[in-house]
Amino acid sequence: MAIKVTMPRLSDTMTEGTVATWLKKVGDKISEGDILAEIETDKATMEFESFNEGTLLHIGIQAGETAPVDSLLAIIGNEGEDISALLAGGDTPPAEAPKADAPTAEAKTETAAPAKAATELPKGVIVVTMPRLSDTMTEGTVATWLKKVGDTVAEGDILAEIETDKATMEFESFNAGTLLYIGIQEGNTAPVDSLLAIIGPAGTDISGIADNYTAGGAATASAPAAEETKAAPAAAQTTETVAETSNGGRILASPLAKKIASDKGIQLSQVKGSGENGRIVKSDIENFTPSAQAPAAASAPAAKQEASAPAAPKVFVPAGEVYTEEIKNSQMRKIIAKRLAESLFTAPHYNLVIEVSMDEAMASRATINTVPDTKVSFNDMVIKACALALKKHPKINSQWKEDAIIINHHVNIGVAVAVEDGLVVPVLRFTDAMSLSQIGASVRDLAGRAKNKKLGPQEMEGSTFTVSNLGMFGITEFNSIINQPNSAILSVGAIVEKPVVKNGQIVVGNTMMLSLACDHRTIDGATGAQFLQTLKQYIESPVTMLA
Repeated sequence: MAIKVTMPRLSDTMTEGTVATWLKKVGDKISEGDILAEIETDKATMEFESFNEGTLLHIGIQAGETAPVDSLLAIIGNEGEDISALLAGGDTPPAEAPKADAPTAEAKTETAAPAKAATELPKGVIVVTMPRLSDTMTEGTVATWLKKVGDTVAEGDILAEIETDKATMEFESFNAGTLLYIGIQEGNTAPVDSLLAIIGPAGTDISGIADNYTAGGAATASAPAAEETKAAPAAAQTTETVAETSNGGRILASPLAKKIASDKGIQLSQVKGSGENGRIVKSDIENFTPSAQAPAAASAPAAKQEASAPAAPKVFVPAGEVYTEEIKNSQMRKIIAKRLAESLFTAPHYNLVIEVSMDEAMASRATINTVPDTKVSFNDMVIKACALALKKHPKINSQWKEDAIIINHHVNIGVAVAVEDGLVVPVLRFTDAMSLSQIGASVRDLAGRAKNKKLGPQEMEGSTFTVSNLGMFGITEFNSIINQPNSAILSVGAIVEKPVVKNGQIVVGNTMMLSLACDHRTIDGATGAQFLQTLKQYIESPVTMLA
């Protein structure tokens, strides 16, 4: 049965999109996960993948054309199927609608409920569902509720902070009214499209709505009914992590910062935030030093709090006793485990290792960094060299599909960054067109925001190749797991000073090990070896990168 695909809302401020390129044409076979088109938003040009299978029967927005969100983008169905009714304005069958709209996180939020429940909703009542905030998100965890049942909600208010597989993000309301019901409590995890909240006119009777929605199969992790939520004991209500100042103003702080502050007994009102809009982040708590000259009025409540809540006693484990600690897996950790296992067990990995001389690179870097306001790292030089080498060896810059190999002629390099909960890979788009100083500034910016969980989903999507560097930890050589759908990932080791042979003589030199992990389905050994040879030439003679 034919399905209408609409222009997705790919950013929080996107109201219309431009089709930059169609990667499929009418009559082509479409598999779930195939890239249909590249869509230009107000923030970036992003690949838009299909969530349906079939034949592309109709293209509604041609390449170069701009259309509002939710406009008819394409129709996918069975080959030869009659789509005249859909073109005339007919609707997609209700059962298929959610799948076609999957990429639009905000559109999902405005989905009232399944078709049956929608007809039974009281006037003005909106069911808000767990949004899809990243391309790989299948479930989310509510880190913090910023509104409670009974609060008035305006369009644009932040309802909650939601932890995805990539970051903790603020989730704003696209509706106005009163928060009548919370479906997923803080700390709980639920699949995308689960019942998150109900918003409507104050005093509206919503009894039975949550049960009907769950019975429809869309929610699997809902909280107690609205009456039970209102009657929750005071202790449960204290889990609300929105801090307030003495004058009632809200304190912005990340969930991790709040947790660390709570563990250390630090009052958020005493901490100055360094994040966006004065938001308190992890580093602010870790670097906080209590002021010895704090006013007496402020210190008294703190003393009272310390007296009522003493520090947790130290745990002493007798010799020979077994002591274990269980740490709940975060969404990021679960997705990392899932994706890396899928990559390792589906893609036939092999590794190629090469040693490069770093003497010229070290001299060049020292010269470059004498330029005012310029700071280039060795990792930046490796990234630039990779970008240029990928243009010469595009087969490395590819991805595997069951029916074809996709060669990417644009170079988007993902840079692996270690964060508190695991690993994220922000992307440098069109890296080959960037200068060394631009790469350096971009990497520092992305890495800093990654560690503070400030990256948007669009900044972690669309990589065609990945670089992972553990040299700063003294690791001389290692092998990485491919970051699919990429076909390769480069592992960069530390620079080591050691005896080397030059012109028949043993001298002191500086070398670095590079290991390229390849997907044998797309990259043959000789192809990978040729790429490493080119990469070696660029790194050992950095001036060639400027030619």
